[in-house]
Amino acid sequence: MVEREKITLTGAPETMLATLYGRALDSHRPNSVLHDTAAAHAISRIDYDFRKTRIKGTTAVGVAIRGKVLDDWTSEFLTAYPAATVLHLACGLDTRVQRIAPPSTVRWIDLDVPDVVALRKRLITSPSGDYRLVGASVTADSWLAEVPNDRPTVAVFEGLSMYLHKADGKRLIERITSRFPTGQLLFDVYGTTGIKLQKLVPAVRNAGATLHWGLDDPAEVEAWHPGLRCLDALRSVDMPGLDKLPLSGRIGLKVVSKIPGLRDAGRILRYRF
Repeated sequence: MVEREKITLTGAPETMLATLYGRALDSHRPNSVLHDTAAAHAISRIDYDFRKTRIKGTTAVGVAIRGKVLDDWTSEFLTAYPAATVLHLACGLDTRVQRIAPPSTVRWIDLDVPDVVALRKRLITSPSGDYRLVGASVTADSWLAEVPNDRPTVAVFEGLSMYLHKADGKRLIERITSRFPTGQLLFDVYGTTGIKLQKLVPAVRNAGATLHWGLDDPAEVEAWHPGLRCLDALRSVDMPGLDKLPLSGRIGLKVVSKIPGLRDAGRILRYRF
């Protein structure tokens, strides 16, 4: 019998379990969005009360839809640049590299804080090919300096920006766009209304985490590096695949889409540089 992993994470790192649980629940649905069976397997290996996350049907599908958008954008970039570098920042227990299954020509780097990386090594088998799993804070300088800057680079960071202070988020984007010759940034954000309502998010509240950075105008980021341009700014209420939500979820989003502030509470952004 395989021993289950006891979770000792708190704060922002603990919230990754809610995302993992959402993708696992989605994988059991007949019309699954992500078919992330690796997430379901990881859940079976973890000793944790996932009821704390309050993730259920509608929220689980929403998590999967967000992941699918970022997966698809990453795959599009790799189709255009099959020998690119992928920076998967704050990777947590996300099996994005397994879902996308990039060609061996891709350099893929998964990065998270050391405690999360140690847990990931015990739960998820690393893929073959040019793959590295790095234990470091995204706000540290050393890890980025060790990544060769010889290829187009796509940085994907899901569920990260809102936990950063704006100054740290800005500096991260400036460092990435200054180091690599060309590429894209793919990430999700909360608007300022979403930050104000953070205590209504059970996964955040129950983990004792705090959200800091809210972004209302995607064009603001364009000024942080010459040539940085926003290609897509999908509001959470407008993402493709929302037809897979349960009826109650579709009705709820229809209502939210009519309320200024709430309809802009979350976005998924794609920039090129």
